[in-house]
Amino acid sequence: MKGEIHTDALMHALLDKDHGLRLPGQRVSHLFVAEVPTYPKLLGITDAAINIAPDLNAKAEILQNAIAVFHLLGIETPKVALLSALETINPAIISTVDAACLTLMARRGQITGALVDGPLALDNAISRRAADEKRIVSQVAGDADILLVPELVSGNILAKELEYLAGAIAAGIALGLAAPVVLSSRADPLPARLASLALAVLLHHWTPDARPKASPPDVSLQSAPQPERACCPLPA
Repeated sequence: MKGEIHTDALMHALLDKDHGLRLPGQRVSHLFVAEVPTYPKLLGITDAAINIAPDLNAKAEILQNAIAVFHLLGIETPKVALLSALETINPAIISTVDAACLTLMARRGQITGALVDGPLALDNAISRRAADEKRIVSQVAGDADILLVPELVSGNILAKELEYLAGAIAAGIALGLAAPVVLSSRADPLPARLASLALAVLLHHWTPDARPKASPPDVSLQSAPQPERACCPLPA
């Protein structure tokens, strides 16, 4: 768990290919699991802290990491909303194209263990009324368990908005490493720190067979954003 050490220094050590905690074939990503007073269940947000601007394959790997954690939390088939600015595909907005591709990948078994749909705007993802008003037919819309954000900036803003404006408690954990790592912020309140440690304990006792497998090649609210080369899977 990060303390007073600067996050960049900690991440540099964690991601070191020779002496760090990297695992062959595993994407390193971050997941917030938030308890939001205005939402009826836990809400996952990924990746809002480590991967800066993930491409399509990276998003698939980030998503698979998050799905595995929700399985651990007892949610057999989590519902994943792939966020963008709107719910239709616009080639000028790359996140809508990525979301459509990820949805199709899930339908064809390249992403497993969840119901995946997108693109969805945030209101459509978490509000059934908003989805109905826009006549969106979806098993995910209005009932999302996990929000896959387009890139780090929007995800980080969303997570902090939920904490500071909606009273959310967000447990944050780094995934894809040989040990659970809590990347806490010095501004995190005590409940968020305790929730993060509880999630880390669950991950620590996770059996190896249940850990997420690497995706095939085709396919603290303050931490240290990392370039793509630092987070991508190491060769097996």
